[in-house]
Amino acid sequence: MLTRTVLATSAAALLASATGVSATAASADTRAAHPAAASAAAPKLCAENALTVKAAASGQDHVLRLSVTNHSSRACLVSHVPLVTYGDLDGAALPFPLSGSSTYKLDAGKTAHAVVRSLTASDDSDPRSVGYVVVSANPEHQGKKFTAASLSEPGGLRVWSPVTTLWQPTRAQADEVLAESDGAGTLKV
Repeated sequence: MLTRTVLATSAAALLASATGVSATAASADTRAAHPAAASAAAPKLCAENALTVKAAASGQDHVLRLSVTNHSSRACLVSHVPLVTYGDLDGAALPFPLSGSSTYKLDAGKTAHAVVRSLTASDDSDPRSVGYVVVSANPEHQGKKFTAASLSEPGGLRVWSPVTTLWQPTRAQADEVLAESDGAGTLKV
């Protein structure tokens, strides 16, 4: 298969030089004609068993640190927004900044970081209390369940309009992004 791809690429480059088409365009046409060559370079969604998802207390009230590590030998993709759900409450933490359904490339052996805030000191609403939180790197995954006690909240996790950062390459960057939200569960514009 590799021989055919190399021959096809060489033929495309030769044809391109004869017809005046750029070699890059010819190579792109070859990749389109041979999906195996294109798919070998493009990362795929991470398998759940290739990831380690963690949640931990941050030392700040109602803020959890999240991480996801890729233990596979290849880069793969996770959802750009960690899926964070509190107990059996409807919905998940809202992303900050707002994000579509994009993906985040997680290189082999690398870790991405996010921070989720469930409630702020200035929140005057009537928060709920739950016994656990579930964190997932992709919506298709079941995710990992963390009890309130394991997150240093033995009385339960208080939650009202939670906000999560997108995955970031460092913990410091995740902290900076969370600091940009206004702290009341709404987003600065």
